[in-house]
Amino acid sequence: MGKQEPRPTTDPAEPEADEGVVEEAEVVEGAVVGEAPAEAGDDSAADAVSADLDRLLEDTKRERDEYLDLARRARADFENYRKRSAAEVSEAERRGRAAVAKDLVPALDNLERALRAAGIDPEEGAGPADEPRSEEVSARDALAHGVELVYRELRDAMTRSGVEAYDPAGDAFDPALHEAVATRPAEGSDEGTIVETVEKGYRLDGQVLRAARVVVAE
Repeated sequence: MGKQEPRPTTDPAEPEADEGVVEEAEVVEGAVVGEAPAEAGDDSAADAVSADLDRLLEDTKRERDEYLDLARRARADFENYRKRSAAEVSEAERRGRAAVAKDLVPALDNLERALRAAGIDPEEGAGPADEPRSEEVSARDALAHGVELVYRELRDAMTRSGVEAYDPAGDAFDPALHEAVATRPAEGSDEGTIVETVEKGYRLDGQVLRAARVVVAE
């Protein structure tokens, strides 16, 4: 028999290694190829979340603006209510003072008449209130002095309350301020001029409580 040449032997591991390399490449390729859809899906989800957050932020801002507007309206309403209440209180106080003053005006008139009957000018008085009186003063003088004190105290109290008296003698007649009780010819006075004040007028904060009663030149 002839001598046979030995067959070249192959390493059985080599083909397996090649196949492994091929399979690994396929896996890597598959992984690379499969990642693209996954990233696109993540971007879409992120965009959706961002859009939801934007809408939520816009809704929150709108609600904030609505509440701020409501708060401003409530504040303005309260301020108007406070001013209106203060004005109503002030008007009620003025009406109360006016009502009291109207009731006291006739008393002032009577006190003035009593002083004039006693020979005392209501505006000037009989002298300083603290002037010592003689022990021999008559009962009539003492009464006149007492009336004078009452008159002054009452007049001053009304003045402190904002009530003022006015004597329109010499002014032109104004039906809004004066009440004509008589007319008479008066030399040196134009027609319609007030020549005598029978009773002074009274007003409070510019509002006439009682018109002055006057005699007008004709």
